[in-house]
Amino acid sequence: MRVAVHYPVGQGRLVLRTAVDWDRDVEPCESSAEGAVFDVDFPDMFLAMKPCLHVDGQVLWCKGSDYVLSAHEPDPDLWPYFLVEDRGRVTDILRFDHDGRSHTARVYLPPGYDENTLRTYPVLYMQDGQNLFFPEEAFGGNEWQVDETMDRLDRMNSVRKAIVVGVAPADRMHDYTRPGYESYGAFLVETIKPEIDLQFRTRKGPQDTVVMGSSLGGVVSLFLAWQYPEVFGNAGCLSSTFGYQDDLFQRIATEPKRPIRLYLDSGWPRDNFDATNAMRDLLVHRGFRLGGDLLAFSFPDGLHAEGSWAGRIHVPFQFFFGRAWGAGRVS
Repeated sequence: MRVAVHYPVGQGRLVLRTAVDWDRDVEPCESSAEGAVFDVDFPDMFLAMKPCLHVDGQVLWCKGSDYVLSAHEPDPDLWPYFLVEDRGRVTDILRFDHDGRSHTARVYLPPGYDENTLRTYPVLYMQDGQNLFFPEEAFGGNEWQVDETMDRLDRMNSVRKAIVVGVAPADRMHDYTRPGYESYGAFLVETIKPEIDLQFRTRKGPQDTVVMGSSLGGVVSLFLAWQYPEVFGNAGCLSSTFGYQDDLFQRIATEPKRPIRLYLDSGWPRDNFDATNAMRDLLVHRGFRLGGDLLAFSFPDGLHAEGSWAGRIHVPFQFFFGRAWGAGRVS
């Protein structure tokens, strides 16, 4: 297998070490200032490995868990970091203003973002951004633990690293329902996303852009993907209040199928369970394929509450950013 390791090598040289012999360097077959390429033999069906950096007589091992690669996956790309702690960080509050509208947001940047400057990232835009990262900002003091979950999935090598933008609503009932979600959507597409793409190293295409929320936040997330499939190629809708103050059932029933991937879920018995199942069935009727471009789950005893959503967000995160949807190994 050919393994590409991407890292801005200012000094020293990159090597690879594997579980075959953790004390022996695997030397690159190609090297440059932006990384190295290695030919690796697999003695078994999977192999653990770590990039290392020789610098000033020391061997620096990359931070984080071992990369464990399968003998039959496509040639992987690794994006190591050696100098910073193995956790992401959340930015200070950012403010976006345009034409009388204002929103605040915080941005989660994954481990290694500041050190390995060669890498670009898919982006997840999440509704109710005040509830995502810090209990002192969240409703009832219960946050979604988005940063902790992303960090844990990264340590598991279960997802591609991603940037998460938590956008707080100006007026939740207005921004997440019809007709207010039209102006909110335009602001997100025309003001917030271009500014995020300017400030951070993002992958800008719809296949790498996800929108997600719960309850009315799930409704507006489906609206955004349906309205702007050229911008948001993926939407996650948890416990969504479909049919309350939106026209999504009518639009999806009568308009052409969009080239998007969708995740729906609900708790049972009283967590918008029936509305979510009705939307699932309509989407399947319109050509979406369960297990393909549509996932739908029901969680027994799932509640309409931040704690319940925090406990299951790892599922849509793995759907949208898991290795099955990436090109090769991107970790």
